[in-house]
Amino acid sequence: MRRSYTFLLRPTGKQAATLAQCLEDHRVLYNAALEHRRTAYRKAGVSIRYGDQSGELKYIRADDPAGQGRWSFSSQQATLRRLDKAFAAFFRRVKAGQKPGFPRFKGRGWFDTVEWPKDGDGCRWDSQPEHPTATFVRLHGVGHVRVHQHRPVLGRVKTISVKREGSRWYVVLSCDDVPAHTLPATGAVVGLDMGVASLVTTSDGKHLANPRHLDASADRLAAAQRDLARKKRGSKRRRKAAARVAALHAKVRRRRLDGAHKAALALVRAYDVIVHEDLRIANMTRSASGTIEAPGRNVAQKSGLNRSIVDAGWGVFLTVLAHKAESAGRELIAVNPANTSRTCARCGHCAKENRVTQVEFVCTACGHTAHADVNAAINILGAGLALRDAAEAA
Repeated sequence: MRRSYTFLLRPTGKQAATLAQCLEDHRVLYNAALEHRRTAYRKAGVSIRYGDQSGELKYIRADDPAGQGRWSFSSQQATLRRLDKAFAAFFRRVKAGQKPGFPRFKGRGWFDTVEWPKDGDGCRWDSQPEHPTATFVRLHGVGHVRVHQHRPVLGRVKTISVKREGSRWYVVLSCDDVPAHTLPATGAVVGLDMGVASLVTTSDGKHLANPRHLDASADRLAAAQRDLARKKRGSKRRRKAAARVAALHAKVRRRRLDGAHKAALALVRAYDVIVHEDLRIANMTRSASGTIEAPGRNVAQKSGLNRSIVDAGWGVFLTVLAHKAESAGRELIAVNPANTSRTCARCGHCAKENRVTQVEFVCTACGHTAHADVNAAINILGAGLALRDAAEAA
């Protein structure tokens, strides 16, 4: 299987400046290639493809040896493929009748990743084995950059990417043939109900707390945003204020990801079959219905719910859970969550009145009482096991 490993880079001051220039030159290349496609189609009706632009790279590099010529040819090809994928996604959305979203020019701060498509072609992982206590990645035009490798790399390194987040630099290794670590069977099954009060409620009555990382940092973020709003656009102080806001958001993101990894690992270790809701988070976090016809209607209430859903990080958790379940050999089943909160887990009666409050569930048919989220998790588990039985019988 394929897995990605992310490690913190420890560049020197000179290397950090060179990496920043590498990103800037690749951003310029991306924007120039986009302008080339737009101009050719607008003025001559000609569609420019990746092969055409890749063939022109050797001339671009020859005309600008101190700029574009400094960097790896393969990394520049990867940047052009990135633009080609953006156009392919644009045409796919047009064909599907969705909002197209034409590819945009990348401004400063919106292009923070450079990829080398093959280990050994302009880059090399762990290129100095004579240093047993240190790990390095060699990047063409930058040199040997020290890596904080906190875990072993398994499999075969396929692609190498360098990513900037605020003032930090990361290297991302995409590896093929990573061996799976199958965990011993436990014989247990579980259903998961996602929530805001608790991140996850299991069918056996356990509640995994929702840390609310964004809410915990709200005061510091608000102060940093106010400080940013007072700064003059284009000034050095504004750039520093923007970096402080970005650093706070990055810290929230890292904490949320760390919590998702720990919660998902605990579930994967404890259960053989995990059933969860097939959530459409993008649809759930849209603006309140009717705001176009009646602006201001339900906006505060819906925006607060949207913020809580985003802060809980359901999408991050489910993505991490899927990866860990695959690696551990666990079975993960997604089910339609419709009416799981209104249906009695004992008699199957479905009614809106069954859910008395956010926490309390009382069946109006049989009188069954339970925690509302636990009742929903039991229904989710039953639906998932029914799907599995139907698939096995087919």
